[in-house]
Amino acid sequence: MSTSPSLTKTIKSRIKNFLQIRLPWIPRAIKYLWIVFLVFILGLPLYVFTVSINLFGLYGGMPSIHEVENPENDLSSEIISSDGVSLGRYFRYNRSQVHYAELSPDLVNTLLISEDHRFYQHSGLDLPAYFRVIKGILTFSSSGGGSTLTQQLAKNLYTQNTDRNLDGPLGRLGRIPRRLIQKTKEWVIAVNLEENFTKEEIIAMYLNTCDFSSNAFGIKVAAETYFNKQPDSLNLQESAILVGMLQAPSFYNPKRNPNNALQKRNEVLYKIYKHGYKIKTKEQFDSIKALPIDLSYSVQNQNQGLATYFRSVLGNYLLNYCNSKGLDLYNSGLKIYTTLDSRLQRYAEEAVAERMKPLQEEFYKEWKNRNRNPWVDEDGHEIKDFLAKRIKQTEAYRAYADRYGENSDSLKIMLHKKKPMTIFTWKGERDTLFSSYDSLNYYKQFLHTGMMAMDPISGHIKAWVGGIDHKYFKFDHVRQGKRQPGSTFKPFIYGLAMESDYSPFYTLRDISPQFKIKGQPAWYPANADGPPKGTGKTMTLRQAMARSTNSITAQMMQTLGAENVVEFAHRVGIDSKLDAVPSLCLGTSDVSLFELVGAYCTFVNGGINTKPFFITRIEDKNGNVIENFVPKTKEAINEQTAYKMVFMLKGGVEESGGSSVGLPAELKKDNEIGGKTGTTNDASDGWYMGLTHDLVTGIWVGGDERAVHFPSWDFGQGARTARPIWASFMAKVYADPATGITKGQFKRPASGLDISLDPGHKDVPDSVKVKDEEPWDIKN
Repeated sequence: MSTSPSLTKTIKSRIKNFLQIRLPWIPRAIKYLWIVFLVFILGLPLYVFTVSINLFGLYGGMPSIHEVENPENDLSSEIISSDGVSLGRYFRYNRSQVHYAELSPDLVNTLLISEDHRFYQHSGLDLPAYFRVIKGILTFSSSGGGSTLTQQLAKNLYTQNTDRNLDGPLGRLGRIPRRLIQKTKEWVIAVNLEENFTKEEIIAMYLNTCDFSSNAFGIKVAAETYFNKQPDSLNLQESAILVGMLQAPSFYNPKRNPNNALQKRNEVLYKIYKHGYKIKTKEQFDSIKALPIDLSYSVQNQNQGLATYFRSVLGNYLLNYCNSKGLDLYNSGLKIYTTLDSRLQRYAEEAVAERMKPLQEEFYKEWKNRNRNPWVDEDGHEIKDFLAKRIKQTEAYRAYADRYGENSDSLKIMLHKKKPMTIFTWKGERDTLFSSYDSLNYYKQFLHTGMMAMDPISGHIKAWVGGIDHKYFKFDHVRQGKRQPGSTFKPFIYGLAMESDYSPFYTLRDISPQFKIKGQPAWYPANADGPPKGTGKTMTLRQAMARSTNSITAQMMQTLGAENVVEFAHRVGIDSKLDAVPSLCLGTSDVSLFELVGAYCTFVNGGINTKPFFITRIEDKNGNVIENFVPKTKEAINEQTAYKMVFMLKGGVEESGGSSVGLPAELKKDNEIGGKTGTTNDASDGWYMGLTHDLVTGIWVGGDERAVHFPSWDFGQGARTARPIWASFMAKVYADPATGITKGQFKRPASGLDISLDPGHKDVPDSVKVKDEEPWDIKN
């Protein structure tokens, strides 16, 4: 039976009238639903389009595809040794990029299973995931996040793009508009990523942009920081730890919050088990779940690794250099190629540690037996207010003084209050309870050192050890520190003598000369041992320098003139101010180890002074050379004078009683070595300068400041403190043929010598002879 059209019309009319009378809101609801539907269908795409083009600048810009494709703009600048080893990086954010091929399969699968198991089925936006999230919200149940891996990458790229403001006027209206616009941009970026990159590239890019806490940005640095591995070697448990950190890096940091990290790791492993990847049975899951977290934790910073002091000094230089070039050292991806050899650097650091540890133990023991602290005055008496004065130079004192006042009892109480701290020891770091006074007293009793090795021909610095531990002692004793060089200054006096046609075999008597200084008592430079005014015995200049006989050095300087000695020292490489006074013959003017090594190299390099340098070239992130560096050279002395000084320095090894005679026989076998020890009269500094045909090395050992003394002059002499470090270093170097450092002879002058280096040549020109009674006269 069919219904007539008129009846149907009547029924519809009655229904409409019923709804209007009984339920008047229904028609309006339908109308609004249609409006919403049309706005959503037409308006949403239009809104997204206006955001993507930043219509009228209302929304703010977005990272371009070029910026997305080139995340190396965030790269740190890398320091590279002469043998191609990475010594470290300068970074604002510790980040380093990897490619997909450098990721372990366990890591990739763990990431996808945990964060986006439909990764290969969607094109950046996962609609089923959004519906799942909506359902979870409506049913008050947990259903996971809706963001795809590509969207998370988009978010990383958006939020980490700090070099320009990405918020437009609309985004600054409030938190909700800003978040809505930001989320829209993430969608747009995600779609662009999927259009321009492969899935594998997106995975690698995502892991390169993630924060893993502990100043580790990117999967490469994270793997190195937490497990001391490369990303391609990460196993399932390690991958689960790192992937678990993605949601809350600090909260799930396995070092700081191990319980949280363990729980999160097991949650990730459970997902892997449910998806059947590698963990196939419940027993396998329970077994791997029970495993503890196995870390090899090491935060990368300038206190760790090779050449820590060198990197600090280099960093200060590079900051000034980059500022002059308009570069950002921490964000330009520079490659800094240095002269340092990683092998020589490692051997230098090993030698320092091996020798300084027992020396420190002896130092403690000797002062303990004397029942005194090592800070003493000229008469050997302990300086009673030493710590009270030094505490005022500490940050703790300044902080407490600002809070409580300099003369308050609270200040004194806080400075003596014990608190937990980690301290340096030669057996490793140790946790203890120390007050500020305890800490100061503890650290002031440490001996320190500086060591630098240099190629005398090229001027390349090959090794640089500025102290015993950069984390606890920042001061660099190679270039920053200057101390009295003691007898290591004497070669500059004898160098002037050789230049003035003296022979190494010219003889003088061991008698201390008299220096008359106006207004002061006469001064007689005393030898380190024996009668104060000398033995009266005759010895050659070579023997005198080899034995560090002060009296004959003083005679030579009195003859040659202190001003001329100063000029000679400056000419061969000393830059520091030198006082032309009688005590200069004992090395009383401060110089740096950096200067001394450079100056000694002048003797080995045939009289050519080459300024020590440590950078060969700098490249930009694309491998283009920004600058090549060449050494500054000049002819300081002629090659005859230079070789005569090499011959003089060899006397320390070859002459009876020479200060380098005690070097190991194996080092001296089939090898020519020059050496000079140095010890200051107040027993504060011990030095050794070791020379071979292809490497010149200088070493200083002493306290943190001049008031800290060795227990005795014999204890602190360079032959006991510094020379053993050189011997250990050279033994390691010679044992490794890969270093290219070999035993051999010093280069002879191409033009021959102007005198005979045999004991029969003892003449000295009349022009430089003076009368024995001529006094030293310094006018006011």
